[in-house]
Amino acid sequence: MASERLDAPELPDFTILKRLARDQLIYILEQLPGKKDLFIEPDLMSPLDRIANVSILKQHEIDKLYKLENKPIYSNADQLCFLIRPRVKHVKYIASIVNADKKAGVSRKYKIIFSPQKFYTCDMILEQEGIYGDVTTDEWFFYLLPLDDDIISMELPEFYRDYFLEGDQRWIGTVAKALDLLDSIFGPISKAYGIGKCARMSYELWKELVEDYETDRKDRRPAVGTAFLIDRDVDYVTPLCSQVVYEGLVDDIFRIKCGSVEFGPEVTSSDKNIKILLNSQDKVFGEIRNEHFSNVFSFLSQKARNLQTQYDKRRGMDINQMKTFVSQELKGLKQEHRMLSLHIGACESIMKKKTKQDFQELLKTEHSLLEGFDIRESISLIEEHINRQVSPIESLRLLCLLSITENGIITKDYRSLKTQYLQSYGPEHLLTFSNLKRSGLLTEQVSGETLTAVESRVSKLVTDKAAGKLTDAFSSLAKKSHFRGISKKLGLVLMRKSWAGLEEVTRLLNTNEFSEQFSDRSSQSESQRTVLVVFLGGCTFSEISALRFLGKEIGYKFIILTTSITNSARMLESMTETKS
Repeated sequence: MASERLDAPELPDFTILKRLARDQLIYILEQLPGKKDLFIEPDLMSPLDRIANVSILKQHEIDKLYKLENKPIYSNADQLCFLIRPRVKHVKYIASIVNADKKAGVSRKYKIIFSPQKFYTCDMILEQEGIYGDVTTDEWFFYLLPLDDDIISMELPEFYRDYFLEGDQRWIGTVAKALDLLDSIFGPISKAYGIGKCARMSYELWKELVEDYETDRKDRRPAVGTAFLIDRDVDYVTPLCSQVVYEGLVDDIFRIKCGSVEFGPEVTSSDKNIKILLNSQDKVFGEIRNEHFSNVFSFLSQKARNLQTQYDKRRGMDINQMKTFVSQELKGLKQEHRMLSLHIGACESIMKKKTKQDFQELLKTEHSLLEGFDIRESISLIEEHINRQVSPIESLRLLCLLSITENGIITKDYRSLKTQYLQSYGPEHLLTFSNLKRSGLLTEQVSGETLTAVESRVSKLVTDKAAGKLTDAFSSLAKKSHFRGISKKLGLVLMRKSWAGLEEVTRLLNTNEFSEQFSDRSSQSESQRTVLVVFLGGCTFSEISALRFLGKEIGYKFIILTTSITNSARMLESMTETKS
């Protein structure tokens, strides 16, 4: 297990973010005095539980709690409160409840709490449904949820599809406000680097917010020195590859949700499910989370032997020693034993499932695609996956990985693979292929000559400067990945303090990059070794593990801020138009 460098800086205490969110929610609820029922959108239930549990809500006159579902409600309360994301379907559902009450002559008070903010569209829907004057609205500025000491999530899984497929920029302002909140509490952050169009827009909005309060912050001692913003579409290869660290595999198999995982009977060796938090407070998990799966079993075996040795210390103890052992050690040993048992069960379950999926064969295929070897053999394996009707998401993952590493699939193979996929999984997936093409995940290879011919004709008609802009536009339409060229270039890169010397890499990435320093901000050496990495569109546990490893190697601490935790399945499911 890699050890921490002694000169590594301390991480800021992010628990204050939870307290701020809880206090604001309580304040909003108290604006509707008296007993009330609370309806919570399903996607907000897990995040809310991390902030304010049922007992806290009950203390502030919440009588009953319900999951917001698209069906009639049966509540006798005089006041109804709704906690929702700013989504049209939820606002319309609430409007149907209010209108049904009006029709039945039921008189109540209604309050809608939008989290993390309310959009103009929400007010439009309330007006169109004729209930604008019947409800009160508020905003719960719940931008940031600490999942662990070094992970903060905005819990916005829809960000990826909204921006990278639909081109919807509504969440960019939310990202800027989240960054400004961090800056106001733990800043001032002195430097910002970024790559990607979304990263640049988020930074520009954040910069405007910072400038409004600059005088209040510049004399404060910073806890974070540098921010690095990156768009998800800058690197699609990493999330499309199989995760091999323990935490990543647990997420792939059991789906970690909001920092928690629910293990079923196959793990618990009982007839019930057990839900646990996965963070650094779990000593066993903290030591294996970033390890390659092949190393985990040997560690857990050694841990079991060590625990048994500690239990065996009881033999030969006198009364006083036994009393001390029971009061100080036994409870901790029992908890560690319980968690050890669960993680061993999880490992066994992962082994069984991955063996069924021919995991080693999959890894071999991924390595071939990444290195550009045996492509025909890899295509044959993908065809076999499709024709055996293995999970449609898993087949899509391999198709997308082939496309990105090869800068698009050649026309003959693309059409053949697409036809086989639609025949195997159903023609309703046609829209999914369209979405994947628009997002650049799965494309048909376009010959470079065609693009060059168009560009050369354009260049004769317009100035060199304008032609350059049009060339960039054509390149963006083509959504080229240039994976092979980038991987070779980055193979030569070690440590850098800016984009200087990486112009060829950033050109191949075909995106915006920036490196800027906030004006009049102090730059303290300690804080400069604490870096905030912002993933716009989601990040994987494998990427988090890589950053932790890098931090240990160079004596830095990386704080991960992400719009959500993702993996290949979540990313591709957000692109599909059918339920897999």
